[in-house]
Amino acid sequence: MSSRTPHIILAILLLFVSVAGFAQNAVSVRASINRDKIMIGEPIELQLEVSMPADVQATWFPLDTLSHFEFIQKGKIDSSGTGDSRTYRQQLTITSFDSGRWALPALPLAIGNREYLTDSLPVSVAYSNFDPNQDYHDIKDIIEVENKATRYIPWVILALAIVSLALVIYLLRRRTMAAEVPVIKKPLSKLSPLEEALQQLASLQQEGYTAPGALKSYHTGLNDVLRGYMYRKTSVATMEKTSGELMMQLQAYQLPAPAFTKLAQVLRMNDAVKFARYHPPAEENETALQTIKTTLQEIDALISKTTT
Repeated sequence: MSSRTPHIILAILLLFVSVAGFAQNAVSVRASINRDKIMIGEPIELQLEVSMPADVQATWFPLDTLSHFEFIQKGKIDSSGTGDSRTYRQQLTITSFDSGRWALPALPLAIGNREYLTDSLPVSVAYSNFDPNQDYHDIKDIIEVENKATRYIPWVILALAIVSLALVIYLLRRRTMAAEVPVIKKPLSKLSPLEEALQQLASLQQEGYTAPGALKSYHTGLNDVLRGYMYRKTSVATMEKTSGELMMQLQAYQLPAPAFTKLAQVLRMNDAVKFARYHPPAEENETALQTIKTTLQEIDALISKTTT
């Protein structure tokens, strides 16, 4: 073996290392979104892009779930390129029903035993635009009050025991009476689900929301009309579902994106009125009813189209 042989072997090894390093460096991953601030239920276009050598086998990004985000649509993976390099792209449509500032996590692309991560992308999700002209109501501190009622605790316990006993007796007697009285079934409505829902909306509009305590009943009624229609039309239980679960169910009917977003905002406003004592402006109350009405008509048309 000549004295130049070790130098030749070393040069060959360095060449292989350089080629392997170039192949690894030739891989790039990128994630981008078309907006980083949305209203609840608005769509976000998320694009995943990968550039890598054509002869490399990779495992695509895991797209089962994203924390705080929901998938609306997953596009196909498109590829382009010539020679030794290929570029792969996938377009996804996502949204969020959780208000706050969240981050789309870094997504891994696996090549062999190595993972390539995209950047983490921050997204702000808001309920509605803030009106600086409205009065600001600060949160008051908790006021401690001296407890003078501890001496009445035994009497309260005794009163609760008496009331509980009376309630048990009442329920037992009512159960016995109910067994003896024949049950009269409520006649089924002769109207179609859509006609009945539109009739209920007209009644809500006529009753209004300006009377004391009527605002909560108004928004609760809007929510119940939508759920009642879906139950009669699809025979799927909807009354016990949350607004988020109901929106996920409605995705199956492929409402247009603007209509889907408006409905999501109305349902969130209904919940805010019922549970957080939110008082929306008058025009938003009117818009909410019209949005529910339009959505019912669009869903009814979509369901009728798929069943014919």
